[in-house]
Amino acid sequence: MTPPVALRNELQGVSSSARADLFRGASCNIESEVLATLANGQDPHASGTSTGFRVRHIRLPSGDTYSGTLLGSTPEGSGRYTWSDGTIYDGEWRTGMRHGQGKTLWPSGASYEGEYAGGYIYGEGTYTGQDNIVYKGRWKLNRKHGLGCQTYPNGDMFQGSWIQGEIQGHGKYTWGNGNTYTGNMKNGKMSGKGTFTWKNGDSYEGNWLDGMMHGYGIYTWSDCGYYVGTWTRGLKDGKGTLYPSGCRVPAGDELYIKNLRNRGVLPDPRRQNHGSRILHSSSVDMGNMKVGINRDSASSRRNSSDSRNVSLERRWSLEVAIEKFIGNENSETSENVDDSELPILEREYMQGVLISEVVLDRSFSGSSKKAKRRQKKTVRETKKPGEAIIKGHRSYDLMLSLQLGIRYTVGKITPIQKREVRASDFGPRASFWMNFPKEGSRLTPSHPAEDFKWKDYCPMVFRNLREMFKIDAADYMISICGNSALRELSSPGKSGSVFFLSQDDRFMIKTLRKSEVQVLLRMLPNYYNHVHTYENTLITKFFGLHRVKPSSGQKFRFVVMGNMFCTELRIHRRFDLKGSSLGRSTDKIEIDENTTLKDLDLNYSFYLEPSWREALLKQIKTDSEFLKSQRIMDYSLLLGVHYRAPQHLRTRASYRRTMTAERLTVLSEEDAQEDDAFNYPEGLVLVQRANDENSVVVGPHIRGSRLRSSAAGFGEVDLLLPGTARVQIQLGVNMPARAEQIPKEEDSKSFYEVYDVVLYLGIIDILQEYNITKKIEHAVKSMQYDSVSISAVDPEFYSERFLKFIQTVFPENS
Repeated sequence: MTPPVALRNELQGVSSSARADLFRGASCNIESEVLATLANGQDPHASGTSTGFRVRHIRLPSGDTYSGTLLGSTPEGSGRYTWSDGTIYDGEWRTGMRHGQGKTLWPSGASYEGEYAGGYIYGEGTYTGQDNIVYKGRWKLNRKHGLGCQTYPNGDMFQGSWIQGEIQGHGKYTWGNGNTYTGNMKNGKMSGKGTFTWKNGDSYEGNWLDGMMHGYGIYTWSDCGYYVGTWTRGLKDGKGTLYPSGCRVPAGDELYIKNLRNRGVLPDPRRQNHGSRILHSSSVDMGNMKVGINRDSASSRRNSSDSRNVSLERRWSLEVAIEKFIGNENSETSENVDDSELPILEREYMQGVLISEVVLDRSFSGSSKKAKRRQKKTVRETKKPGEAIIKGHRSYDLMLSLQLGIRYTVGKITPIQKREVRASDFGPRASFWMNFPKEGSRLTPSHPAEDFKWKDYCPMVFRNLREMFKIDAADYMISICGNSALRELSSPGKSGSVFFLSQDDRFMIKTLRKSEVQVLLRMLPNYYNHVHTYENTLITKFFGLHRVKPSSGQKFRFVVMGNMFCTELRIHRRFDLKGSSLGRSTDKIEIDENTTLKDLDLNYSFYLEPSWREALLKQIKTDSEFLKSQRIMDYSLLLGVHYRAPQHLRTRASYRRTMTAERLTVLSEEDAQEDDAFNYPEGLVLVQRANDENSVVVGPHIRGSRLRSSAAGFGEVDLLLPGTARVQIQLGVNMPARAEQIPKEEDSKSFYEVYDVVLYLGIIDILQEYNITKKIEHAVKSMQYDSVSISAVDPEFYSERFLKFIQTVFPENS
């Protein structure tokens, strides 16, 4: 189910010019226009009233008319004002402004009746749009503000709280098909604690984020028990417990859930019901909340409401259906078993896909220390990688300086008219510097960090690179320089570089040595031409090169890069692959999702569709040839792997479909829209390219062509991840593949794990040239080790060895 979203703030059905006249300018100008009209003697219908008041009918030079009482030359009391475009206001006036009770009719058929103050809609009132959307509730300065109720032609209704035209706070949305949500809202979406109840009796109570189940919660099926666990962006993620129908919850678990409600981790039904009573007993105001995908016209909403509700529920109901299917499978073999004898199951999910299941003893005591540790671990959400840089952090001043400098740089270069880069835009001289004193200056703001000097390299070149990769300047600044802090990552390599990650994960900032800056400036013209020529290039995307020198410290040089792991899917394993073997294994005993593994740790081969493999290896060869021409070596292929369900954990439903040679199911657009959730396997599904581009998730800073599938007649395809999203497949981004375990020589197992995976890959660390230092390293290590196994080798040999190794990572399909 897709969350409701807020409509635009202004009144529907009213042109912007009419709104401006109605709410601001008209009231202010009436007095002067009336004076001018009276001076011309236009008053044939005047009649006296009480002292100082006159009733007049006036036609203004603009074509507007006013009929009502005047106090001196100012509308006062009751009157009717008609604009030349047909808009009419009939109601009370005070000192020339709409004030009190009144009614406005627009030519489009929209109307508002209620209270005004100071020329604005302010107080209690009812607005009826031209598409028959009706809002009744509180207003403030022409915006819905307070409590109210809004109904839609398709039968939907929303009641709750509005702030400055946005849905904020507690509310209740009821869909025409019977689904309801009661809980907290933020910016028109379900966020915070809330309960969603489906018309079939299923319900979810727990935490929400941007309209999706996110955090700790309880999903209850009307006919087969309930599940307690964590969700990530709408999908079960991590460990949880499934209680079958008829199962009595252990007393310890019941007490634990009650404590969570008291602490506010879970919504409290009693408080929510109390909130609902308040809404119904108050003068209701809730606002513009829509569930439609297409909100441009009332007719499209009415005609598509039924089909829309089906698609809205797919995201949630798909994994529910899979749960029920698994339950039905189990019940086929245990029809005579009493529900109360069914076991409690501890399950672990990876983004909606079941990967493990353990039967818990019915005598399990929820009060045990082990249970409490497991429950606390379940409640805790998955943390983002890195350490947030807050005040007091060792890098806090450095982060502030970096954010101030980037904001200044982008703000300075963006207004300049776009043009092609010139030779003068490259090189060390194509840079500028600026002082940032703590107290501020004529060109720079004051700031809490110490004084620093800022240097920006080749701003026009990097501005064009950002635009080449479709990065909006405002989004770029908000991502890096917004209110959210950057996160500092521990360096996975030997260089000692410090990495910072933007809060939205789109950009990575890396400290560079002076020699690396010199290499980048030297190769920048050729780099620019390369990425401009090869839109599917896999080499690192650079978006800015800067230097910060605090008044009492050393210089810091930074490069801003695109984060190739910015994706809604969790990266379960990441590998740094060079093709060498000396020292190419991780020293860590405990390996988690943030551990960067190396060549000798890789124990899987990845099988791609033949045409994709050919395109991938061709692009890697092209990029490697470019790096060889720049005398670059020691670069790596960074490979991120998102695992779907292992083959041996799949349900029988997964094997009822016909799979291609690469084990990827291909569906037509019509198949993808069917309502039966069992049509989907639990792995990967390719669907023909969507006509509606808004329904496809596109990765950040992505350019280039989509991939085509031979199984779809070499047409463009998208990747459909059941219950997750529909994503765009491109070279190195969202690439579906099959991962097969590489058998060890001493291993006699006849069965090896096979996974459906989604791959993300790119070539990184491209700023190390084969200089005198590396030549000495090569000579020394060659005397101690096999020269083929070491990383420090000539760029030509490095390129050949790198390509051969990558071919073994992505072997041909047999």
